[in-house]
Amino acid sequence: MLIGVLKVELFIGEAESLKDKRKILKSLIDRIRSRFNVSIAEVGEQDVWQRSTLGIVTVSNGQAHINQVLAAIVNFINNQGTVVITDYQTQVL
Repeated sequence: MLIGVLKVELFIGEAESLKDKRKILKSLIDRIRSRFNVSIAEVGEQDVWQRSTLGIVTVSNGQAHINQVLAAIVNFINNQGTVVITDYQTQVL
């Protein structure tokens, strides 16, 4: 069993308050969770209204599958238009 971890740092330019940020993130998190069947949570920058850090985890028996899923999530986030990825890191445990 292998665990894939993706840490994504985001800039949310459309957010003008923490309420806006939460609305944008909730929508993004729900779409990622349902589309890719992964565990996801905001793990940093909770009190900053235009930045966020998401932690995403998936489990599989093959490293190739984990890399494919995590890369697809990065592409999915990039194509949303509501957030900009400023940095991301992947790790397989």
